[in-house]
Amino acid sequence: MKPIYITDLDHTFLRTDQSVSDFSAKVWNDKSKDAILSVATARSFQKSHDFLEKLHLDAPMILLDGTMIVTPQKKLIDIKTINKALGDAIISEGAKYDIYPFVIALKDVATLDEAFLFPTTLNLHQHGVLENYRNDPRMVECKNIRTMDMNLKLVYFGSHDTLEPLAKHLEDTFGKELEYKLSPEKYSDGWFLTILHPEGDKAHALTKVMEYLERDTNNVTVFGDSINDIGMFKLAGTSVAVANALDEVKAVADVVLPHSNDEDGVAKYLEVNI
Repeated sequence: MKPIYITDLDHTFLRTDQSVSDFSAKVWNDKSKDAILSVATARSFQKSHDFLEKLHLDAPMILLDGTMIVTPQKKLIDIKTINKALGDAIISEGAKYDIYPFVIALKDVATLDEAFLFPTTLNLHQHGVLENYRNDPRMVECKNIRTMDMNLKLVYFGSHDTLEPLAKHLEDTFGKELEYKLSPEKYSDGWFLTILHPEGDKAHALTKVMEYLERDTNNVTVFGDSINDIGMFKLAGTSVAVANALDEVKAVADVVLPHSNDEDGVAKYLEVNI
């Protein structure tokens, strides 16, 4: 029975310049003959596909923090969304802190077409993030931002001093109706707060993927670096943190690699262990 390996992308498998090295691509494609390899990422289907186009993929992918599970052929396996009423209520509560989120929503289940809604009122951290999406066809500027019918996640960017009280307020207001993840943004000096369906995280998605593959979670090795990987780490048979992972992630990992994402840490592990 083939072993299963699932890796995060940003700051784990991808280099900091958001590329896949030739070495990592070669190891992945060589090892895909003897193992099931896939990804668990905060990125969308299209963004993940763009990064991974030179890699052999034949297993379900965990996307958008775990809100969506899709095969490489765009077959939807599972989806967890926040409805419009709840999404709009989140925005209204956030407005009390003078901050508005980015909204990643699904326009069409059949085609998996997404919308990336962003407010006209932006802080410095949000301006910086948007630079990376300048030519993204999903982008929709909203003067009075509201959510859509199927919202995959709402994301606030800002300073820790701004987002920590907002996270507490939202959790006090909505409780277990939502999942809240506050993490440092490694591409900048800011932080981000991701709001998800309570079963829209990587941990729940990993369970679904393993059910789909008819395997137990003890049979999978996972790789990661950030807060949204911790739930997945606690479920997997083996959890592996890259050298540049957050201390909170290293603390729950079974293995901490001596190599970072920029040193092809995941690929070097796969090269030796498959």
